[in-house]
Amino acid sequence: MTDFVLHPQLAADTAMVCDWPLSRVLLMNDMRFPWLILVPRRDGIAEIIDLEAADRNLLAGEIARASAILKRWTTSHNGCDKLNVGMIGNIVRQMHVHIIARRTTDAAWPFPVWGRGHPVRYPASERERAAAELASLCADQ
Repeated sequence: MTDFVLHPQLAADTAMVCDWPLSRVLLMNDMRFPWLILVPRRDGIAEIIDLEAADRNLLAGEIARASAILKRWTTSHNGCDKLNVGMIGNIVRQMHVHIIARRTTDAAWPFPVWGRGHPVRYPASERERAAAELASLCADQ
């Protein structure tokens, strides 16, 4: 594995949760939506087809794991009606996967979250608490 460098925009928009065998797990800094981002720790990867077959399989498992963790985490908060998983990469080319817990009452429902309103940043202490809770769930899963 080469040295992994997280894209500066992803670093600015997220909080570290943990590292898994393939991906760095990040919490999106937007309180409106419970939102994890998985970033494969491979250099120069922009598309899923850029990953080796074994890493594609590993990523699928990590997406399922992150989805289950996010659903479990939201159960203790406001719940989750639907999980959205997406890879777009038009702004940040570094490959990353969004896993977003959606509620029928959220600010963007039923539309995708992108381009809907402005992010509501976590206060620092709440962001750290949320990232620690998610890291604990990651360790349990």
